[in-house]
Amino acid sequence: MSEALLEVRNLVKHFPVATGFRGAPLSVKAVDGVSFTLKRGETLGLVGESGCGKTTTGRCVLLLERPTSGEVVFEGIELTKLPDSKLRGMRRRMQVIFQDPYSSLNPRMTVGQILSEPLKVHGLIKDKAGRAARVRELLSQVGLLPQHARRYPHQMSGGQRQRVGIARALAMEPSLIVCDEPVSALDVSIQAQIVNLLEDLQQRLGLTYLFIAHDLSVVRHISDRVVVMYLGKVAEVADRRSLYEEPLHPYTRALLSAVPIPDPKLEARRERTVLRGEVPSALKPPPGCVFHPRCPIAVERCSAEIPPLREIRPGHWAACHLA
Repeated sequence: MSEALLEVRNLVKHFPVATGFRGAPLSVKAVDGVSFTLKRGETLGLVGESGCGKTTTGRCVLLLERPTSGEVVFEGIELTKLPDSKLRGMRRRMQVIFQDPYSSLNPRMTVGQILSEPLKVHGLIKDKAGRAARVRELLSQVGLLPQHARRYPHQMSGGQRQRVGIARALAMEPSLIVCDEPVSALDVSIQAQIVNLLEDLQQRLGLTYLFIAHDLSVVRHISDRVVVMYLGKVAEVADRRSLYEEPLHPYTRALLSAVPIPDPKLEARRERTVLRGEVPSALKPPPGCVFHPRCPIAVERCSAEIPPLREIRPGHWAACHLA
């Protein structure tokens, strides 16, 4: 748990936007200076509301999107400067589970073909019989039957399709899996099954997860540490217990206050933090702290100075002047 598998340093990803005739060039600041470390064998949750840049961060880690600037160091190798020829070999060690299991699977291929294709492309198993045996093993690992190999994606349920997506990620025997909201498109009962499966696979295979989600209850269940993002920046980083029991950033406190509590008496008594206004545009983020226009405790300094991400307690970081 002490060895850093992945280090993301000051990651920036801006998307240029066409502005029309003689317009000033603009860019969407999707990710703006994100840094974190992921230790081998742990699960790091990456949370925030829609549009905060968490999925773009995951895609930049995998180099599916080339960062505008910053560094992505995986197993001691800086990936952003690698040519595509060398990056292909690294991709075997980094896999992804996508949010929508239906759109991420080829509808013209059977499950067996979907799982055996990466084995063939990367030359892991040369013979057809060996690949078929490996496919059966992968299906068994994710709780599917051998006969599922003959089915097409549309012949399976959403939970079964997501299990196929997990099996495809496992086929390359990766050390890091980026889980991009892997349960948000599933029913609640199926979500629990998939989360339990991911935890079981992590224990058996020694996997490391970057778990991207907006459901704070799921993140609390599966993550060891949590990174909270707002409008392309990191607001808070802490271990699971500290973040949920003693959040330091006002945005984190607002997020947690929106999570319903099953006990109706506690739900009626607890204090809610209702944020004013809407999330500012990533085309033109506000000056200073990007959260200050909606922050209930903001002062004049917040609109002028960008708060650094600083360690306020051991292992607990927050980007807030008042924390």
